[in-house]
Amino acid sequence: MSSTTDKIKGLANEAIGNAKQVAGKALDRPDMEAEGVLQERKGEAQQAVGKGKDAVKKVIDKA
Repeated sequence: MSSTTDKIKGLANEAIGNAKQVAGKALDRPDMEAEGVLQERKGEAQQAVGKGKDAVKKVIDKA
């Protein structure tokens, strides 16, 4: 998977996770809120992977 794809999927998971958190609070559903937190963290991790791939590519390109 490319770094751009990782970053895009990460952003999507963060957005969906945030929406689930808001919905969970509004509906008084702690399970949905917790699921949203997990999905947001997954998105953050995906973005970090994408940024890491970019950093490695820059180092390789300089060599």
